[in-house]
Amino acid sequence: MSFGKGLSRKPSQPKGRQLEDAALSEVQALLGDEPRRRDLLIEHLHKIQDAYGCLEARHLKALSAEMRMSQVEVYEVASFYHHFDIVREDEQKPAPLTVRVCDSIACSIKGADALAAALENGVDPAKVRIQKVPCIGRCAGAPSVQVGKRAVDNASEISVRSVLYEGTNAPIIPDHVGLDQYRAEGGYRLLEQVRTGELDAAAIAGKVLEAGLRGLGGAGFPTGTKWKIVNDLPGPKYLTINGDEGEPGTFKDRYHLEHDPHRLLEGALIAAHAISAARIYLYMRDEYPAVLEILAKEIEALRISGIITDIDIELRRGAGAYICGEESAMIESIEGKRGLPRHRPPFIAQVGLFGRPTLNHNVETLFWIRDIVEKGPEWFASQGRRGHKGFRSFSVSGRVKEPGVKLAPAGITMNELLAEFCGGMEDGHTFKGYLPGGASGGILPASLADEPLDFGTLDSHGCFIGSHAIVVFSDQDDMRDVALNLMRFFRHESCGQCTPCRSGTEKMEHLLVSGDWNKEKIADLDAVMRSASICGLGQAAGNPVASVLKFFPEEFER
Repeated sequence: MSFGKGLSRKPSQPKGRQLEDAALSEVQALLGDEPRRRDLLIEHLHKIQDAYGCLEARHLKALSAEMRMSQVEVYEVASFYHHFDIVREDEQKPAPLTVRVCDSIACSIKGADALAAALENGVDPAKVRIQKVPCIGRCAGAPSVQVGKRAVDNASEISVRSVLYEGTNAPIIPDHVGLDQYRAEGGYRLLEQVRTGELDAAAIAGKVLEAGLRGLGGAGFPTGTKWKIVNDLPGPKYLTINGDEGEPGTFKDRYHLEHDPHRLLEGALIAAHAISAARIYLYMRDEYPAVLEILAKEIEALRISGIITDIDIELRRGAGAYICGEESAMIESIEGKRGLPRHRPPFIAQVGLFGRPTLNHNVETLFWIRDIVEKGPEWFASQGRRGHKGFRSFSVSGRVKEPGVKLAPAGITMNELLAEFCGGMEDGHTFKGYLPGGASGGILPASLADEPLDFGTLDSHGCFIGSHAIVVFSDQDDMRDVALNLMRFFRHESCGQCTPCRSGTEKMEHLLVSGDWNKEKIADLDAVMRSASICGLGQAAGNPVASVLKFFPEEFER
């Protein structure tokens, strides 16, 4: 029987890739007693990738058989995420060690391209793979690199090689507040008061609303209002925590979790009780291996101590996809699927995780719950400037002397932030402009550095504060190059689900590379992306380009 040129098989031989007994045994050993549920597919893919350094076709076949899923279902999920390396039978496995060199904007202006080139010329490709990757959330240490699971800040060729020669890629775990220390300082007393009924959950929601606490992942929706909406809906309900802060320039959540993780965990358990949630799902980006280890350890400590009772916390690991920072895409990923944003309505508050009402919060939002209740909503509200309420964790990087997470008042101006918290500009650099809200928040010139930084204050300029990620530029930075870097990021991270975003980001990048900065063409393309894209990625991708055209016209006169 013939099946085309050079292709034949016996009539008794089944079609397709055959299940190998050895591969099945290997997958079964890795999964152990873990449930074979569909929503755990990505977790199981991580186990294989971690153990073998890639996802061989034979292991994907074995996993599909073990989970009673089709091969195409497993493949479409694995191929969606950047941190999974799929290897077919005729392909070579990747090198045992991967060095990820961040080329997002903060690292780019600090020499990431030159660093990547130097490393590529000096390593054995059979042993070390050099990858240029999107933001890894270490912008304050730009240029930053991940060597396996180890982070290298302020990286140079020499510093990266020193880590390579150490022969270890285990993450470096920062000193942080553990369970015993946290409880000794009054931690989890508030949770106990909620559980015993001494404090009413509805009253806590009212305090949070009075304090002016808003969603600090970017949207800024009032936290207390979200609690009330979900609390009024029938159960079962879930609480999801979005720790996938992939917005270039953003690293505040990583900072808080590496220093005081239980403040988030107690806030999450209180919020879960406030809405009668059945379970908490904490989704954390894979670029934060130290945070993942800290959370796994501290959540288990909560179980052992009996602090976790009827509402458990399940830690889920992302796999390298910026789009999963969008709440509905994150929910799809938790369910073991590709991280494709959902059409709305319905909103996730009504139809969220597993089709049930879902309260979703950013890490920093929950971080403030304990302080607001213990110190009072008036205390938190009074911390802002110019009538704005509360603190904000600003991730500051770029051309400043003292980059890092700056706990500053809401409503502070960029000039004040620079002078009071960042030590001013780097020597030899003159302030030129800044990203007020990461890659998608647009670019503002130094002449607008006296605008209050908070939700809604920058709308008239076509910009927004978003995740409070500040990247500062100087007279030595070409704003056209900055816009191109950001557009390349959006093109790379578009999930591809909708044409306006998928094709629009690609077309916009092509225009910028070709030097065709035609205002009419760009405005038309931006309008289509903004009005027709499913989610915020495509809707905001054109902001950096529009900002450069509007605020930096001198860049086109050279």
